[in-house]
Amino acid sequence: MHQKREKVDLELTPRITMMMENEKMNFSKKKVLIAYFSKKGENWYLNGLTDLAKGNTEIFAETIAKLTGGDLFEIEAKKAYPDSYKECCDVAKDEYKAKARPELLNHHEAKDYDVIFVGWPCWWGTMPMPVYTWLEEVNRLSGKIAIPFETNEGSGWGKGEKDFALELKEAKVMPGLQMRGHEVKTAEASIKKWLENL
Repeated sequence: MHQKREKVDLELTPRITMMMENEKMNFSKKKVLIAYFSKKGENWYLNGLTDLAKGNTEIFAETIAKLTGGDLFEIEAKKAYPDSYKECCDVAKDEYKAKARPELLNHHEAKDYDVIFVGWPCWWGTMPMPVYTWLEEVNRLSGKIAIPFETNEGSGWGKGEKDFALELKEAKVMPGLQMRGHEVKTAEASIKKWLENL
């Protein structure tokens, strides 16, 4: 399956670590958490709007959990976002401009984990603001191995991967994976290959 991968600017994001072939990650020997923000309901999908029973990023997260044996945690804002795609975009844009930190519905510590995957849909070219809230709650994953993943419908990472690395100054940030949301249901092989190369 075609994967759109963007080059990581190592000068701008120096904390993204490329591991050598003989240093592959063995997830069976690590305590793994997959934290993700996802939106079900009305979403942009391929070339138009559709109603999703489960968000694309949630499906991506579940696949990572299946392949790594990790625990899942959904990052959710206490105040739910509108189901309407347009209304949700407007709220997200206001939050982005204000650099808001929405209160979360639930909380999950990261201190007991070795590896933390963090996933999100691309909102206004970066991470949704609740993801920033959670990262601040968990001390920006200081001392942890942090791996981003993202869904979009053509925008690629935007600034998301770079912003993630810059936010986590004391974490060991590894190369992430982004893909189009409509591909995630059939992308297990691609996700597995990515994980095997970490």
